[in-house]
Amino acid sequence: MDEVAGAIADPVRREILAMLRERRMPAGEIADRFAISRPAVSRHLRVLRASGLVHDELTGRQRLYRLDPAPLVELAGWLTTFLPDGATTTGERVAAASGRFDALETEVYRTRRERRRPAASGEPAAIDREERSA
Repeated sequence: MDEVAGAIADPVRREILAMLRERRMPAGEIADRFAISRPAVSRHLRVLRASGLVHDELTGRQRLYRLDPAPLVELAGWLTTFLPDGATTTGERVAAASGRFDALETEVYRTRRERRRPAASGEPAAIDREERSA
């Protein structure tokens, strides 16, 4: 699931997935739709292949890429655990999820602040101790 989440974290890769949702496409046609180099698009396709989100097949002289949404199912299932049970519409789910993620953001901020705070006994801050041990 981490590999899938990492793969969809990039906007170029998300756009490639959206393009492949419609139909199979050759790498050249995918690359033509971006203002980045073909090797860069190839690297994005490699990440998507490694995560299992796309598969390629050689057809004649072309390598066609197709979407495999199956790996997204596990990620989607995990994400839905953040939604309230009673939410029935997309708007309700998004609103509920937004509230939960706001709470998560607050918790992350609080944890970072506590790690930066120096210990009462004059010891260095927790974040400094972690950096030294790394």
